[in-house]
Formats: sequence, C-alpha cells, structure tokens
Amino acid sequence: MKTFSAKPAEVEKKWILIDANGAVAGRLASFVAMRLRGKHRPDYTPHVDCGDNVIVINAEKLVFTGRKRDNKKHYWHTGHPGGIKERTVGNILDGRFPERVLRKAVQRMLPRESPLARKQLSNLKIYAGDTHPHDAQKPEKIDFSALNPKNTRSA
Repeated sequence: MKTFSAKPAEVEKKWILIDANGAVAGRLASFVAMRLRGKHRPDYTPHVDCGDNVIVINAEKLVFTGRKRDNKKHYWHTGHPGGIKERTVGNILDGRFPERVLRKAVQRMLPRESPLARKQLSNLKIYAGDTHPHDAQKPEKIDFSALNPKNTRSA
C-alpha cells in the first residue's frame, strides 16, 4: 500500500460562498482556514494548495463573544522609535476596511510566513457588503449558521 500524495495539476478547486452576517468571528475564521488549506478533503496533502476558493460576504456584520469587540486590540508598529499603535476590533469593524479583522484572523491560522500560506490566503475573497463580483464562478453557498447553533450570535 502506497501513501497518496496529490499533485497540483490533479487538484480540483471549488468556489464556496459564506455569509458572515451574525457569525462568531473565531469560529468563522477557523472554518475558512480549514477550507483554504483543504483539510476537509480526503486527498489533503500538506505541501500542495488543495483548498477551495472562499468568498465571504457581510464581513462588517461579524460578531464577537463576550467583550472582545471593545477589549481585543490589534497592534502594529510604524517602524519609528516608540511607534507602536493599537486599535480595538470594534474600531476596525466600524471603520473603512472591516474585512481586515477576518483576513488577519484567517492569516494567523495558516502556516507562518511561507509561500504556500501566501498562495492559500490569496484564494480568500472578503467583502464588507452583500455583493461580490464572482457570480461567473458559480460559488456553492454554505449555510455556516446552520452547521452549529454556536456559530451565530443574536447580538
């Protein structure tokens, strides 16, 4: 018996659509990261991009449990001395680019700083509103909220 190893030319990638309206951010990010890596497939190969193309709409309507929306902070550094900056998740979601919260959460669940992780992250398309330009790919809609009652919050 030989171990199966998928080759990049043999992989068939699907397009899936997920509505993030009312979805808990960490649960959604975990689900999306698993789909991007391809770990849901029986022919998963760690060194090959065998994941799906994922489209997430309504990213501005993500929900956090507890008081994370007010207390969780995202940090970055400007490169100058004393240039550490911080912003709360609520400020980012209410700001100009609310999709960055989900992108960072998914990025941190992928393997660190590798060409494969960058390729897999490029298969993720996140939109703040409920429209997307990928109708020609005929994405399969996955009802994330119906998979588990804990996946959504009412408030």
